[in-house]
Amino acid sequence: MTTPGMTIGGEAVATSATIGVVNPATGAVFAEAPDCTREQLDTAFTAAAEAFTTWRRDEDARREALRACAKAIVERADDIAPILTAEQGKPLGDAVREVHTGAAWLNYYADLDLPREIIKDDATSLVEVVRRPLGPVAAITPWNFPLTMAFWKIAPALRAGNTVVIKPSPYTPLSTLLIGEILRDVLPAGVVNAVSGGDELGRWMTSHPLARKISFTGSVETGKHVAASAAPDLKRVTLELGGNDAAIVLDDADVSAIAGKIFWSAFANNGQVCAAVKRVYVPEALHDDLVEALAAQARAVKVGEGTAEGVQLGPVNNRPQYERVSGLVADALAGGAKAAAGGSPLTVGEGGGYFFEPTVLAGLSDGARIVDEEQFGPALPVVAYRDLEATVDRVNAGRFGLGGSVWSGDGDRAADVAARLDVGTAWVNTHLSLSPAQPFGGAKWSGIGVENGPWGLYGFTETRVVHRAR
Repeated sequence: MTTPGMTIGGEAVATSATIGVVNPATGAVFAEAPDCTREQLDTAFTAAAEAFTTWRRDEDARREALRACAKAIVERADDIAPILTAEQGKPLGDAVREVHTGAAWLNYYADLDLPREIIKDDATSLVEVVRRPLGPVAAITPWNFPLTMAFWKIAPALRAGNTVVIKPSPYTPLSTLLIGEILRDVLPAGVVNAVSGGDELGRWMTSHPLARKISFTGSVETGKHVAASAAPDLKRVTLELGGNDAAIVLDDADVSAIAGKIFWSAFANNGQVCAAVKRVYVPEALHDDLVEALAAQARAVKVGEGTAEGVQLGPVNNRPQYERVSGLVADALAGGAKAAAGGSPLTVGEGGGYFFEPTVLAGLSDGARIVDEEQFGPALPVVAYRDLEATVDRVNAGRFGLGGSVWSGDGDRAADVAARLDVGTAWVNTHLSLSPAQPFGGAKWSGIGVENGPWGLYGFTETRVVHRAR
């Protein structure tokens, strides 16, 4: 395959150094991605700053440009998706859907108004509130949804009038670099710059003097470093960090009706979703039935290389995460948990890939690492409870607060319980239901600020008052 290069100032840019990109289905390096130098990053931010002076001026042109970007990436979906599958591991159909998700976000923001708000209009004065763009934005994206997370940042940033320097995860750089190549022919030079490299490049970006905003999606630990790096220059930040979302099943729930929904809310993208269900709490009377229903789902899932026919789940994306999931499951089993399904690494093909059986664990309680921590992989603990109020308190006691859900035959009762969860999104009888118009963010250690909807757009702006005396 031809490896995409970096895009800086509307031009293709090569590097002398590269980083190996591993196919998680084989565990072997299959491509080399550019390793951006500090000087090249300076050039990227300079290009973004220069482009900002004109890009910010014409709102209608920006709207049309976003629509053109959406059209361009959809037309290249068949080129983008195989690269995404090769570097991330997800099934090819999921990769195609991820491209179309990016287009949906672009079109949503192209159509979204950013009105001037009149707060006073009388004989003495006209006072308006307007939203102004910030300047060059540093966007840093994770490896689980490289393109979705890229367009969660690019679309509102550009709509507001900012320019972007984007850095994908070193585990999944190629699909984002290809997006950069495609958008070269659509956007003015310097509006979107795509660079790749390791953790050091991320540190350079978050402290760069020309970056006025940092939009980061990733781990809590790295998010704290991003916030600290932004503080000396008072850069604006949006941080979407980890989650340990709980699904709380109430005693009137129909297990047969909810088991499939909970399963795919936990195992979508092989469990590598920040807001996936990470732990399930169920009344003792329903525990065994729900565990068996979830286990039956897990045993029926086809796991394999992402381009194989009928595959529903691929490998874990990278070796460190594979080892983390393996370690958490082993720790749970050693502590007395039972694997109702799965529980072990899985050999697919000739071996070497980071495959793990879809795993449902029973016989656990709070205090087990896989219950208290974020596993971010294909392993789901199920915890029996007796006291609902105590369970809600236990769920709220943790440091995460991204999302949570409550499942019941009585939607109003479930909504009352969901309202008591300390989370950014509380779902009732569903989970992981997202849209471009719906704000997404977390409480506590799960993040600062929100993405999506007009609220996500406001995060890429500053408020300005225009006060005209009469």
